[in-house]
Amino acid sequence: MRVVFADTFYWIALALPGDAAYVRAEQITDDIVTTEEVLTEYLTFFCAAPEYLRREVASSVDEILHDPTVRVLPQSHESFIAGFELYRSRPDKGYSLTDCISMQTMRREGLTEALTNDRHFQQEGFRALFRDS
Repeated sequence: MRVVFADTFYWIALALPGDAAYVRAEQITDDIVTTEEVLTEYLTFFCAAPEYLRREVASSVDEILHDPTVRVLPQSHESFIAGFELYRSRPDKGYSLTDCISMQTMRREGLTEALTNDRHFQQEGFRALFRDS
């Protein structure tokens, strides 16, 4: 089975049935790798949402953490430094630190495809699966 990296975009799409990417996101059957940093960004995205949605998103993170088809890589000083080095080396780009950590994680894990529509992943040589449509 194919293994893909799940960016924050993917988790947000799954949380919002009205989102244009929701149907496609729901059809993903690949094994998934993501990071605690991505999940942090996902939770942060909904920090000002209504209480019911915050509860749903928190519940979804709990499900992600217990899903055997999802491997959540922990935050570490090493992942921060690796992401920071990429961030620092690309001052001409609009990469977020979380994206930089994700890209460095993908390199370390040998992954080439990301569940995202973020062109920054393409700029670094990855395939952004939600930009392919």
